[in-house]
Amino acid sequence: MKINWGTGIVIAIVAFIGFILYFVITMSTDKTYSYDLVTDKYYQQELKYQQEIDAKKNATELKENITINRTEKGLNINFPKDFEYNMIKGKVFLYRPSNKQLDFEIPISISNKYLLVPEKRLLDGRWNISVAWSYNNKEYLFKKELNL
Repeated sequence: MKINWGTGIVIAIVAFIGFILYFVITMSTDKTYSYDLVTDKYYQQELKYQQEIDAKKNATELKENITINRTEKGLNINFPKDFEYNMIKGKVFLYRPSNKQLDFEIPISISNKYLLVPEKRLLDGRWNISVAWSYNNKEYLFKKELNL
């Protein structure tokens, strides 16, 4: 049977559509390509974004900002030295982009200059740390990407 150019074009278009449909179905049903949003309450978080911008600005205006050091005991989050540590309140949120089951939050309640995040909770890999804290009714926010 001889195939003319019109039949060849139709066969090529059908093959291309089949190729595209195969990849669309594979990507939408395969669990290895399943990714979650950073947060389930995305739109509620977006409404609070201006407060976050203001808190970041307050943190950058400090003489000394938060520093993070890794030790054998865990992650030391050091607060500015000129603050009274017992008046610092807030929370530390560690977000693992690759696995949402590893995300956790620690409330800030300290009596010395640092907060220790235990080593057993930190797996090697990329973490996003967010320290939201307040001192004298002023909000501060520190964010950083860590590779442990």
